[in-house]
Amino acid sequence: MWMRCAAPSVTKGMFIKMSEQKLSDNERLKRESNFLRGTIEQDLQDPLTGGFNGDNFQLIRFHGMYQQDDRDIRNERTAQKLEPLHNVMLRARLPGGIITPEQWLVIDKFAADHTMYGSIRLTTRQTFQFHGVLKRDIKLMHQTLNKTGIDSIATAGDVNRNVLCTSNPIESELHQEAYEWAKKISEHLLPKTRAYAEIWLDGERLETTDEEPILGSTYLPRKFKTTVVIPPQNDVDVHANDLNFVAIADNGKLVGFNVLVGGGLAMTHGDTNTFPRKASDFGFIPLEHTLDVAAAVVTTQRDWGNRSERKNAKTKYTLERFGVDAFKAEVEKRAGVKFEDTRPYEFTGRGDRLGWVEGIDGKHHLALFIENGRILDFPGKPLKTGMVEIAKVHQGDFRLTANQNLIIASVPTEQKAEIEALAREYGLLDDSVSEQRQNSMACVALPTCPLAMAEAERFLPEFVTEIEGVLAKHGVNDDSIIFRVTGCPNGCGRAMLAEIGLVGKAPGRYNLHLGGNREGTRIPRMYKENITDRQILEEIDALVGRWAAERDAGEGFGDFVIRAGIIAPVVDSARDFYAV
Repeated sequence: MWMRCAAPSVTKGMFIKMSEQKLSDNERLKRESNFLRGTIEQDLQDPLTGGFNGDNFQLIRFHGMYQQDDRDIRNERTAQKLEPLHNVMLRARLPGGIITPEQWLVIDKFAADHTMYGSIRLTTRQTFQFHGVLKRDIKLMHQTLNKTGIDSIATAGDVNRNVLCTSNPIESELHQEAYEWAKKISEHLLPKTRAYAEIWLDGERLETTDEEPILGSTYLPRKFKTTVVIPPQNDVDVHANDLNFVAIADNGKLVGFNVLVGGGLAMTHGDTNTFPRKASDFGFIPLEHTLDVAAAVVTTQRDWGNRSERKNAKTKYTLERFGVDAFKAEVEKRAGVKFEDTRPYEFTGRGDRLGWVEGIDGKHHLALFIENGRILDFPGKPLKTGMVEIAKVHQGDFRLTANQNLIIASVPTEQKAEIEALAREYGLLDDSVSEQRQNSMACVALPTCPLAMAEAERFLPEFVTEIEGVLAKHGVNDDSIIFRVTGCPNGCGRAMLAEIGLVGKAPGRYNLHLGGNREGTRIPRMYKENITDRQILEEIDALVGRWAAERDAGEGFGDFVIRAGIIAPVVDSARDFYAV
C-alpha cells in the first residue's frame, strides 16, 4: 500500500510516482467511450446475444444498469449450450428517495409487465431497482421512467451516485431544506454528457463537444457516494460514504453543514491493503459554500485518486495516501473557503421510526417495514398490490429510506384510518414484526448479483428467526442487535457498520464481524473467519448469553463485546483493522 505522507513537499513526488504506473483498463475504457456513448446503441440492435459486448458491459453502468444473469439456472443453460440468461438491473436516481404516488403506479406496472421477477426492490441507496429486464425492454424502461420524471443517470459507475438524505418526517421544515440541498448536490455533480438522452430517449444529436468540468473527461477513479444527514438519526450511515453533509440547525432552520469525507466499507478478501474506513471530519461550512465544497472534494479525488489500482481508488485510500490535512487544504483552496470548527451534534440511532409519527406541520407519516426492501406479492402478504391500492388514494408522497423501508408521508388526519386499514389489509403494517427483524438488513446477493459469494437476501429472514430465538432464550427479546449480511465484501448491505456483520466468503460460509455500535460510528472487527451459519449461530448464542448476564444497563451488544474484552475496537482501520 502507499505510505501515508503528511508533508506537502512529498505530494509532487507522489504524482510522479502515480503517473509512472500503468493505468487500469477502466481508464482506457472511459477515455475511448466518447463521453460514455461507446457502441451501446449498436449493441441494442444485436440479436445474437442478450447481453452487451466488450466495453459496453461496463459503460452501461454509467447509465444506471448492471448486466446480470440468473445464477440459479446458469449451469442448466450451459448444459443446453445456451448463453446465460442475460438481463439488466436498473437503479433509479432519486435524491433523498422521494417519489409521488403517480410515479409509483408507473414503476409498479413496468415491474409487473417487463421484468423477470415482477418485483420492486428498495435499496440501501434510498432508491428502487428493477431486476431482470431483458434487452428488448431496456429502452422502453428508460423512456417509461423519463415520462414520469425519473432517470437512472450516474447511479453506478465512476461518478457521484444517488445522493441520500435522512428520511425525517417529524422536523418537516428542516427535512425539506436538507432534501432540497440533496437535490442540488445531485444535479451539480451529474455528468453533463448527452449520451444518456441520445441513447435511451432518442435525444437530438448535436454537433457539440461534451465537457465535464467537475467529473473530467475520464470521470472519477472509482465510485463516489454522497449523503445529507440530519442528526440525531444516522439513518444514511455516514461512515459508508465518500462525502457527507451533516445538517446543523439553529432554531429549526438549516444554517450549514459539518463536512465528513472519506468513508467507505468495501474491501477484498485476503488483501490487507484494502479495508473499511470511517469518514474524517473536515469542519463546518455555511450553506452558501455547499456546492463549491462538494465540487472541490470531487475534483480533488478526481485528480489525486489512484487510477492504476482500482482496489485502492476510492476516496478513503486517497486520504490515507496524502493525509487528511493535505486533502482538506486542497479542498479549501479549490472551493475558496476555510472550514470553521465543527459544530456540535450527536447521533443517537439510525433506524427508521416505524409506524405513525406526526410532523411539526400537523401531517402524519406512516413508516412501513419492508423486509430486504423486496416489494412483491408474497403468500398471505400481497405487498405489491397493497402499495398500488395505497398509491391510488394517497395525496402526499412516498419516501424510500436508506434502510430499505418506505414511508407514506404527509397524510392528513382525516385519511389516516383509510391508509392504515389498507396497510394492514395487505400485510404492509404488521405489529408482530420484532425489533430484531427491523434492525436487520441484507444486500441482494444470489441469484442475480454476479459478485455474490454467498446468500444474503434469501438467507436473512430465516436466520433472523434463529436470532430471535436466541434473544428469547436468554431473556433479552425486548432488545435487539444491529445485524447485517452481505454476500461479498463490497459493502452494499453495510455489514461493516453493524454490531454483528456477516460477509460472504463462499456458499454457506461467512466471516463473522463483531463490535460496531448502534450509532454507526464504529467499524466491527473480524471475530471468526470462513464459518458456517450453524457455527455462527452457536457463537451468537454464547455471546448473547454473556451479554444478557453481564451487560450494564442499556448497554448495546456491540459496546458490550468490546468492554468485556471479547473483541478489540477498531480505532484506525488503516492501521489496526487486521490486527489480531
